[in-house]
Amino acid sequence: MEDHRSIANSNIKGFVDEIRAIIDQARHHAARSIDHTRVLMYWNIGKRIFEKEQQGKERADYGSYLLDTLSKNLTPVYGSGFSVRQLEMCRKFYRTYPIANTLCSQLNWSQYKLLIAIPDKDKREYYQLEAVNEGWSKRQLERQINSMLYERLLMSNDKEKVLAVARKERTPESPLEIIKGPMVLEFLGLERKPAYYEKDLESALISHIADFLLELGKGFSFVARQKRLLIEDDEYFADLVFYNRLLRCFVVIELKTHKLTHQDLGQLQLYVNYYDRYEKQPEENPTIGILLCTDKNDTAVRLTLPEDNKTILASKYQLYLPTSDQLIEQINQVRRLASNIEEKKEKK
Repeated sequence: MEDHRSIANSNIKGFVDEIRAIIDQARHHAARSIDHTRVLMYWNIGKRIFEKEQQGKERADYGSYLLDTLSKNLTPVYGSGFSVRQLEMCRKFYRTYPIANTLCSQLNWSQYKLLIAIPDKDKREYYQLEAVNEGWSKRQLERQINSMLYERLLMSNDKEKVLAVARKERTPESPLEIIKGPMVLEFLGLERKPAYYEKDLESALISHIADFLLELGKGFSFVARQKRLLIEDDEYFADLVFYNRLLRCFVVIELKTHKLTHQDLGQLQLYVNYYDRYEKQPEENPTIGILLCTDKNDTAVRLTLPEDNKTILASKYQLYLPTSDQLIEQINQVRRLASNIEEKKEKK
């Protein structure tokens, strides 16, 4: 009797879970539908404002008068969502996306407000596509824009490759198409101290693993922390191990709270070789090693590694979100270095 009741309870639980899934899915679709309807509402408002302004374009102050009057009439009835500033954004929204069919139903109004503030068309397209592809929330999209993800990717890639991956016209072929530098780890919330222990940095990254995966880039999944590697009688421990489904390979990450040394690169090379020889399946691609450090000598890195190196990457990390000027200067430094290398090759 008890067995029958247990089976019945198990069946009921499965049935309840099934019904809950239906309800949750319906609510999710309803919320998405409401968000898209709201986006279309603001787009249509922007369209009508623009058309009305065009009719009175002979008067320079007509636009300001129109928005002010409209806001004063709408706010008492519909609330604070129709301020002059909001109406200006509706107009800008329409002018940025003049065709309603190009609006994406997966994005909400908060996300579109972030996108229309980006003047560069290619940059705006990249963030729009990736917000949909990766399911970014408004907070995540804002974070990626503020940390200049697009510009950091362009440090090691040309624009067309970056956009082609976002458009799903091609899959990444090289780790440089995914890994960006510098990595910005402001989400760890660490206090401003002159130095950290590597275990503290590692613990903070694990505690914020979702944010770290977002910063790492596309296709990463977490595998292990302090992975024990036994080589004869010696034990080694790799800080963090991930797998990238797009590159189809393991990714071993070593954390250093000092300027990169050639010994650090040798240590990481050992871990990469171990994974290639003992963990990697024949159909998988060679393991990638990433050494995160506070600073590095790019020339020393190139001299330490083989000329055809494609699997060991050294990337600086920053614990605080830098200003736009600081990131732009870092980007320009990398581009100047790359240009000097190309010039030397041509002279040879």
